[in-house]
Amino acid sequence: MSGIKKLAGQTLWYGIPTIASRFLGYLMNMALPFFIALPEKTADLVQVYTLIPFLNVLYAYGLETAYFRFSQTHDKEKLYSTLSLSLFFSSIFFTVILLLCRESLASATDLNAHTEYILWMAAIIAVDNLNTLPFAKLRQENRPRRYAFARIAGILMNIFVVILFLGIIPSLLKNNPDHFLGKFYNPDIGLGYYLLGNLVGSLFTLLILAKEIRQVKFRFNIPIWKEVMRYSMPLIIVGLGGMVNDVLSRLIYRHVVDLPPQQADHELGVFANIFRLALLITIMIQAFRMAAEPFFFNKSKEENAPRTYARVMKFFVIACCFMFLLIGLYLDIFKWIFTHFANPRWAEGLEVVPLLALGNIFLGIYYNLSVWYKLTNKNRYGAMITIAGAVITIALNITLIPVLHYTGAALATFFCYLFMMVSSYWLGQKHYPVPYAVKKLIAYLTMVVLIYLLHLGMVKYLSHSLLFSISSATVLFLFFTWFVSRVEARELSKLPIIGKYFNR
Repeated sequence: MSGIKKLAGQTLWYGIPTIASRFLGYLMNMALPFFIALPEKTADLVQVYTLIPFLNVLYAYGLETAYFRFSQTHDKEKLYSTLSLSLFFSSIFFTVILLLCRESLASATDLNAHTEYILWMAAIIAVDNLNTLPFAKLRQENRPRRYAFARIAGILMNIFVVILFLGIIPSLLKNNPDHFLGKFYNPDIGLGYYLLGNLVGSLFTLLILAKEIRQVKFRFNIPIWKEVMRYSMPLIIVGLGGMVNDVLSRLIYRHVVDLPPQQADHELGVFANIFRLALLITIMIQAFRMAAEPFFFNKSKEENAPRTYARVMKFFVIACCFMFLLIGLYLDIFKWIFTHFANPRWAEGLEVVPLLALGNIFLGIYYNLSVWYKLTNKNRYGAMITIAGAVITIALNITLIPVLHYTGAALATFFCYLFMMVSSYWLGQKHYPVPYAVKKLIAYLTMVVLIYLLHLGMVKYLSHSLLFSISSATVLFLFFTWFVSRVEARELSKLPIIGKYFNR
């Protein structure tokens, strides 16, 4: 159990600050309904932020995971310098290509009205990728405080710029057109300040990481680089396929839905807002991965590593179940906020959020399962699973979005991640058996879905009031908490901090 204690401790010191930093970014995304009255106004911005993850995969080409993998067997200084130089020059190359193809890319993604978005997007991606290995170095060295400080500081700077140029300055200029801040403000940029804020935040983060960047030596080790490339090339396919599965529905929504352009833009804006709610689970998943990925590689040489991975999976699924209930049971609160403080049209389609959230849980489980092919150097299997998932995503999105709209896109996400989770488990048990508590995990997932459906029925047939919805949701949430604490009391008692409450 010592491995679980170590990971739990790292998650408290490392994962929670990461959650905080990502949650700040999430809150800024959630603020869009309060800056923009109508969802269709955000469609172009949604399109840009759908492209960024795709391009990030190409820019990074698996070097972050490769750094963790090879830092176990190679000289860390040579590895860090070689990969950093590779990333620096490749970022310049990709950025030049992107700028040369700016007009074509804008045309293909319906961004002809805002070709400047492509320029700012390229700058954001380039700077963010220069931050990739310094952040990986901090994670590998188990320095969560500095990591969290750099992340949070960059996001706070991002938020400051966005609020200043989309909120404060426009309000000041309405009452005082001659205010000196008007000299720094261009109303024609509009939502573009959202991208500019992102760029400023990324540059500020790069400045904070200057110490780690200065540790790069201008010595390029070709043998190490070739070995890393052989390992990381399949990860590009995994990453690109993962991005297809994650963002394709938003990228093609306007093209496949049979609606007038303005209505299609409206639905895209609403669907992106719906997706952001489900991403509450993804925030937790990403924070967990930050602590877990180095941990998995460090534990791989120990004899009881598979048992440790199984326990990690169990606690991870339990945490995801709690997040699912927090989202599903309290969805009426989000609806009330959008209805009373923004535009009621932002509250459309919220009923598909739990389906998206459950799909994201499957994705999180898949990330945990993927340790088998990373540890056994069988990344090609990960690429095969991801490609198959991408095929499912493309087929279902093209088929279902024209008919079911938001629900069709959510179903595509759900079934894609379900397939990836099941296939990765099946292959993993053949190549790297891990004694996962499969029956118990399925029982937990089934239970939270039934609790959500019970709450849905109670609100529908007993009372529609917000107070009843919140009260019944709280009772059901506490019931699940009590149930898990009774079933897992023995293992929970061994965890740091919270364990003392289960030793009685």
